[in-house]
Amino acid sequence: MIAAGGVVAIPTDTLYGLAVDPFNAAAVAKVFRVKGRGGDRALPLVAADREQVARWIGGLGLVGARLADCFWPGPLTLLLPAPEALAAEVTGATGRVGVRVPAHAVARALCRLCDRPLTATSANLSGQPPTDRAGEVEKSLGGRIDAIVDAGATAGGPASTIIDVTGREPVLVRSGAIPWEDVRRCLMAA
Repeated sequence: MIAAGGVVAIPTDTLYGLAVDPFNAAAVAKVFRVKGRGGDRALPLVAADREQVARWIGGLGLVGARLADCFWPGPLTLLLPAPEALAAEVTGATGRVGVRVPAHAVARALCRLCDRPLTATSANLSGQPPTDRAGEVEKSLGGRIDAIVDAGATAGGPASTIIDVTGREPVLVRSGAIPWEDVRRCLMAA
């Protein structure tokens, strides 16, 4: 379904997300329609592993690699320069893309099966709370998406922490599941 341009709700280590091929502009546009939001907000990606990130998105750089060593798989999103092949709307017109390797075996397996990173924006209507249950996704988005991969309840909790590693120094973009102090401690241990 994802390879054919469909929108599929998938579990991640935090909440359920909407997965499409981020290199397929029509599929990306469909995610924005499903959520009922404009294309000015970026879509985060999940990947199977660091190698998949390097192959499809690019290198992590020294700081990004160190953070990946400390926190992947897990709820840490790294902002990286976006490759030209990526659908432009994925970046929210920033030229950067957020990607992480989630600590959820099903999400990573789906990325492996699709042989690329996938989008993982929250599986909810824009402005509504995200959910950790497939049944709630069905209630709110069932008629708008192509499928739901029900792997039971996810861990829930805060969204991933987002760190911009495109510059000389890492920048905290969004506080989340991993405290900034832990990020700094990881970098100082290098």
